[in-house]
Amino acid sequence: MSARAVQLGEVCEFVYGDSLKEEHRRPGKVPVFGSNGIVGWHDQAITSGPTIVIGRKGSIGEINWSSKPCYPIDTTYFVEKTKQPCDLRWLYFTLLKLDLTRLNKSAAIPGLNREDAYEQRIPWPNLSEQKRITGLLEQADRLRRTCRYALDLSESFLPAAFLELFGDPVRNEKGWNIARLEDACSESNGIKAGPFGSSLKKDSYSNSGIRVYGQEQVIAGDFSIGDYYISKSTFGDFAAYEVKPGDVLISLVGTFGRVVVVPDGVRRGIINPRLLKISPKSAVLDSTFLAKFIEHPMTQHELMRMSHGGTMGILNAGLLRKLRIILPPLRDQRQFATLVERHEDLKARQREALRQGDHLFQSVLHCAFSPAET
Repeated sequence: MSARAVQLGEVCEFVYGDSLKEEHRRPGKVPVFGSNGIVGWHDQAITSGPTIVIGRKGSIGEINWSSKPCYPIDTTYFVEKTKQPCDLRWLYFTLLKLDLTRLNKSAAIPGLNREDAYEQRIPWPNLSEQKRITGLLEQADRLRRTCRYALDLSESFLPAAFLELFGDPVRNEKGWNIARLEDACSESNGIKAGPFGSSLKKDSYSNSGIRVYGQEQVIAGDFSIGDYYISKSTFGDFAAYEVKPGDVLISLVGTFGRVVVVPDGVRRGIINPRLLKISPKSAVLDSTFLAKFIEHPMTQHELMRMSHGGTMGILNAGLLRKLRIILPPLRDQRQFATLVERHEDLKARQREALRQGDHLFQSVLHCAFSPAET
């Protein structure tokens, strides 16, 4: 598409949002928008219909859409009317393509100057062309939103399936055998925190040798990434921390409480101080079952209770040794592990569908707003 170009300020005005502290919000169905999306709800709106919300402070230049009257707060600008006939949804897509995030003027306190925004040039097709472009982009946007919804829905499946099959993992209504976690793990190094203190410091690392696994592997679930090693000559000092297939690794700090099962064929390595590893007895406890048991919201709540409500260091070796774990028959645990594997395969396909949906949307957006003639 080719169209004449105009300055954004000729098309619309960025209106300042209004202050609305959280304690002043009353229960209601009106979305309250901050710079990066919905931050709460209220019983009164300050716009009268569909609205574009633009981040002014904090997440500057971020563009959000409300299909109904809303309450943009004072960290935002908003647009609900235009200075000349314009499809508001088309203008929303135009602002997405314009990328106002690049206009940040302050390093200390990010902020968007609306005069700078007004100077930006945008293509200006006629109204019927705007509506045609909007229709194409709506279809692409609907596709990627559907993909994202399906992926979000998948996240709730396994905890629900766990409850259906095994009941509440803390209350144990189904009367499964119960053991302390340390009794269901290998007798030596069954629950082991990464080496602390002088045992493993940055100067212990080298450019090659034996891999040191950390949070990036747990978060990504990818044991091929990572750049830290210890030399083979010093491995003997850390052999007790070696990672083996079937071990369950847990992140202790940062992205807190993530769990992953070490797969077969993993490269030889040890855990760093930010991880904890559990080596279950394969005759009584399946690794995947254990991982999903620990991840379950009800188990997480129990761990919080055991730590007396603390938020730091909740997952530590001492606490997990005392954790009471249900032990359904191993056959049932393994059937659940098979279900988890199939579900992870499905999620991988859903993530790829979302990636392609996002790519399609960006491609259509690029084609629709290719550089205009000046």
